[in-house]
Amino acid sequence: MAQWNQSIPEEQSEKPVEKPPVMPPPVQSAPIPQPKPYIASARAETVFGSGVTIEGEIEGDSNVRIGGKFKGEIKIEAELNIEKGAHLGAKIHAANVTIGGEVEGNVISTGQVKLSESGQLIGDLNVKTLTVAAGSRMRGHVEFGWSAVEEAKFLIGRARDDKIERTGTPDDGRARLGYLEDGGS
Repeated sequence: MAQWNQSIPEEQSEKPVEKPPVMPPPVQSAPIPQPKPYIASARAETVFGSGVTIEGEIEGDSNVRIGGKFKGEIKIEAELNIEKGAHLGAKIHAANVTIGGEVEGNVISTGQVKLSESGQLIGDLNVKTLTVAAGSRMRGHVEFGWSAVEEAKFLIGRARDDKIERTGTPDDGRARLGYLEDGGS
């Protein structure tokens, strides 16, 4: 028997030392997503809601979203979004146009026009790139994919063809240079 101040022989102290059990880290459920901070786009957007009716002219360089009714002319150097349920009677000039509602009037776009499945256009369309969804409707003349140079060549050629159709002879420029039809000068 050992006394309180006596040492214990080594053969008795070689008992395995028990370590406290290692607890696994607490299990967390799926990480909680942090809300993303609102970052304003480079261009401001003007919104005309579904209960709004406007008549007049819209001009500017910010994006415009129309959900209501508009009659007049739109000239913007940005994106025009015509929402499903919107009704426009307008002449439109815009960089990019998305048509989800109804438009009656001509559309000229320097970029892209997207005609959504709920979109309807009655009028002529001139655009660089056109995307048409199944179910959309359009009635009018369409030109897309032409560069400015190609379009100019086409218009010059069409003007020449129109001259031949009207007069029966091509305008080769001789009349402007002072030549007469009878061959004299």
